[in-house]
Order: sequence, then C-alpha cells, then structure tokens
Amino acid sequence: MHLSNQDTQRNQLPQVMADMHNNQLLNDKVERDLEEAKKELDIWKTKVEKADDAKSRLIMEKLEEDEAKEKNKQEMLAWAKKQEECRKEFSQSMSGVKDEILKLCNCKEDFLDKLRRCKAELQNKKEESIKLKQKFKIYAEIPDTDVNFTSQLKEECDDDSKPIKGVFTISQRPTMLLDGGQALITFEEEKVASQILKITKCSVSCENLSLEVKPKRITMDPAMNFEVQLEVSRKQIKVSNIPPSMPEERMKDKLEMSFSKSSRGGGEVKEVEYDKNTGTGYITFLHPGDVENLTLRRKYLVDLDSEVSVQVGPIFEYKLHKFQTFCGTLKRTILLDDIKDIEDEEDLQDHLEIHFQKPSNCGGEIDSIKYISRGKALLALFCEDTL
Repeated sequence: MHLSNQDTQRNQLPQVMADMHNNQLLNDKVERDLEEAKKELDIWKTKVEKADDAKSRLIMEKLEEDEAKEKNKQEMLAWAKKQEECRKEFSQSMSGVKDEILKLCNCKEDFLDKLRRCKAELQNKKEESIKLKQKFKIYAEIPDTDVNFTSQLKEECDDDSKPIKGVFTISQRPTMLLDGGQALITFEEEKVASQILKITKCSVSCENLSLEVKPKRITMDPAMNFEVQLEVSRKQIKVSNIPPSMPEERMKDKLEMSFSKSSRGGGEVKEVEYDKNTGTGYITFLHPGDVENLTLRRKYLVDLDSEVSVQVGPIFEYKLHKFQTFCGTLKRTILLDDIKDIEDEEDLQDHLEIHFQKPSNCGGEIDSIKYISRGKALLALFCEDTL
C-alpha cells in the first residue's frame, strides 16, 4: 500500500521529535560532562601546578642533597685518608714502641745479669771481708798489774805538761777458718803428718759404714806483729755535741766560762778552740789534774742559752811502728776435707781419732783433733809450738 509524502512526514514527525528531544538531552548531558570535565581539568591543572612546584622543590632539595652528599663524600674521603695516615703513623709508632720495649727488655736482662754478678761479687767481697776481719782482728787482754808509786822523778815534776806515753806490742796468732765437713788433726810427731799427706784418700771405718776423707796440707794466712805508740794529752780535752746556737766567738766565751767553774769539776782555762761546722771544741787547761777529772766524767754541763750536756773525752795520738808480717808452716797439723755427716759430730770425731792413731793406717799419737759438722764454722787459733 502506498502512502503519500504528507502521511509519511506525519508518521515520521513523532520520531523526529523524539530524536530531537534525545539530542537535546544528549547535548545537555554533554554540556554537563564538558562543564565537569572543565572543572576536573582545572583541578588537575592545579594539581599539576602543585606537582610542578613540588617537583621543582624536590629537584632543588635533590640538588642540595647531592651537593651535601658530595661534600660529605669529600669529607669522608678526607677522613678516610687521615685515618689511613693515622693508621700508618700508629703502626710506625707501635713498631717504634715495640722496638723500644725490646731494647728495654734487653737492657733489663743486662741489668739483671749485672745485678746478679754484682750480688755475687758483693757476697764474695763480704766473705773476703769477713775473712780479712778475722785475719786482722786483734784481741788484746791486758792483765791487771799491781803498781807501787814510790816517788816522782824531778824532771817529771818540773814539766807535767808532757803527754802520757805508752808503748804496746801486738802479736797476732795464726788463724784458719774451719768449715763444715772438715777436721784438724795435730800429731805429736812431724813424720806422721808427712806420711798421711802422701795418701790421696783415707778410708775410715765407722761401724758398718766406710767414710773416705781427703788429707790436705794447710796453707796459713799471714800473721803480723806491730807496735803502737800512744800519747795522751795531760792538759787538753775534746768537747763534742756542741749545738750551733750562737756565733763562734761568743761560743768560745761560754765554753771558757763553763769549764772554768771548779764547782762542776772544771779548772782554770788557758785556751779554747771551737769549730761550728763539726760542733766540737778543744779546751786547754793550766793544770793536768783538771783534764783527768773531766775525762773520767765523760759528760759536762755547759751554760749556753740554757744548760746543755756535752761529751768530753781525752785527746790522744797513736802511731804504728815495727809492722811485720810472717807466714808459718804447720808441720804437725793436717786438714781432713770432704767429710760426710754419717754420724753425730762427737762419734765421727772419735772414729777419726781411732783411725789416725793406728800405725797400720800410717798414723800415730794425736796431740789434738777437732771436727766440725756441715752447716757450721769455727775459727782455729794456732800456738807457736804447732807451727
């Protein structure tokens, strides 16, 4: 069926109106979307601007951080270099310190060795000193003698200022230090000692044991004789322990006045000498009796700023004359050495005496015998009849 154009248009009009309405809605929606897009675009532009600002700021901060990082890196490299230099310097210093410690250890060892040698030398010197002291020690016993004074010589009465003189003759007896494990035997005959000395070792029977001893010839240390001449002043004394509390001239006056008082045992003073450095003085009296009284008292009160006790003593001079040394040879005495302590000291001495009395052992009559066990020592004195 064929429709006319008007009918066709009339039929299409609602559709067109609907399409126009849809287009209008669509355009409105597009406008709204466009408006929203513009707003969103503005928002994103703002965000982009902020992002650009943040980016610029971050770039600046990064540049600053990079600059700081480079600076820190340079400082770190400088410190690392300095640390390496310090390490090298420390290694060199440590090496030097180790070398110095090694040198000090070597010096310490050297000093310790030297100290040990010095101690050993000192000990030897002490032992030698003890031996020399024993060798040159003088024991003098002056016997009491009754003396009767009948009269005084005229010449002595005329000159009582002369000093008291004395002459003493000293004779040293030969000595020997007998160590532990040694014995001395003195025979009555010289030939017995000579026979024993020809034997290298002697076998001594001690109950169930046998003891070997070595006979030896005794080498005597030198002895001496000398004379001592002594002179003691009759008119002068020595004063000691004087405190240096005043000038020398004033001290002399004080000493003279103090020692002139007869109530204290003094007397008329002739001369006073005083040495402030040593605190000693020398008082010369007119009469000899005053010196004797004061020296016997040994102490005296002196008037200084206060009463002071000083020491008084005699003034004497001594001289050594006729010094002689001599060596003696022991012809009847021998030394038995290297003796072991297998028994008591007395029992072992008895066995030694019995053995060396027998003629079958080349022995003979014994005048004296002395044995010293180990750990002891004894100084033996010899008389002239044993030399």
